[in-house]
Amino acid sequence: MHHHGYTWLGSGFELHRDGPRRHGHPDFEASGVPPLEVAQWLLKSPRLIQGSWEEDPDGAARWYGEQARAHARGFADPHDREVLERRVRGVPERLRQGQDAVGGWWLDGRRFLAVVLVGCSPHALRAEYHCPRH
Repeated sequence: MHHHGYTWLGSGFELHRDGPRRHGHPDFEASGVPPLEVAQWLLKSPRLIQGSWEEDPDGAARWYGEQARAHARGFADPHDREVLERRVRGVPERLRQGQDAVGGWWLDGRRFLAVVLVGCSPHALRAEYHCPRH
């Protein structure tokens, strides 16, 4: 199994428009907005993949942490900043167990940040979703 990394930073307005977040919607595949189901990132365009890790949960966790930390000063909820490092430390074990690592934070200015590592080949819950890179 390997994992693909995705990020999205956008307005809450975009996040709440669920049309492009639904598989089957004409804008779904090309839209970087997070899908309603985490595994459906694998159904989006491969150009949205920001990193891939083969059997490297520590490397994937470093990437996850870097993405989140880059925006941590703007987290709207101070508690999210306080627990970020603990959350990042838990990522390698989640990945070793074949799970996804999903982070989502509201930022100042009604923006939302999503940082996601999705298991692939096969996905733990959606084995029918083929790897976007193969």
